[in-house]
Amino acid sequence: MSDTSQLQKLPKVARPSTPSALSNALVFGWRAVLKFKHVPEQLFDLVMTPIMFTLLFTFVFGGALAGSPSEYLQFFLPGILVQTVVFNAVYSGMGLSTDLGKGLFDRFRSLPIWSLAPFAGLMVGDILRHLIAGTIILIIGLILGYRPEAGLFGIIAAFAMLIAIGFGMGWIFIVLGLLIRTPTTVMTLGFTFLFPLVFASNIMVDPATMPDWLRAFVDVNPVSLMTSAIRGLMGGGVSLGEILLALIAPVVLTAVLAPTTLWLYLRR
Repeated sequence: MSDTSQLQKLPKVARPSTPSALSNALVFGWRAVLKFKHVPEQLFDLVMTPIMFTLLFTFVFGGALAGSPSEYLQFFLPGILVQTVVFNAVYSGMGLSTDLGKGLFDRFRSLPIWSLAPFAGLMVGDILRHLIAGTIILIIGLILGYRPEAGLFGIIAAFAMLIAIGFGMGWIFIVLGLLIRTPTTVMTLGFTFLFPLVFASNIMVDPATMPDWLRAFVDVNPVSLMTSAIRGLMGGGVSLGEILLALIAPVVLTAVLAPTTLWLYLRR
């Protein structure tokens, strides 16, 4: 029997449908999750850094700033959640820079997939990091005596906002990852940008004790607005205005930098 006859007897199978953007994003998200298995040192940074910050700041600064570590913890813990999420966002840019250096994104660009799927995968990895680190901090805080007055609902709402904050901030470092060739430089520039925003904020101290010129900056600092909203969500009494102010920066960053990311990626 000829090859042509055999081919004619093969059953006709419908062509698979094109994967959706969501399906593409989930596949790359799973790739980001697998990185924890293959690069376990990321988990060490993820676990140890929030533990160290929470314990050191609570017991070193607590007595001096609030009279006792337990009172300071009520003020400080929502702020350290914001700080951890903002710092963790740097990993997106570092991971992207590493993948670009290996040529992986050149291969991704040749595939018939949603253009932003690789970046969506990076964001999924970010969200997982934020949730792990935030949960660790919250558990330590509860053990040390932190009590969220808004209860479980306040915690869930605060974590939802933390994810929104991390999502918006992550685009900054993805753009840096596209522009800068080495992960170390991405990390250096990232923390150089973040340190003034984080430490010149209301995360660690009440701005009322600051000089007027510094307080004017702290009051409009996006990190301060985010921290105030998280404190309000976990402690109760947050207003809709505080929530909207906290979301301005993540929404604007996403709206501006997501298209910028795609443009930079396609023109490489």
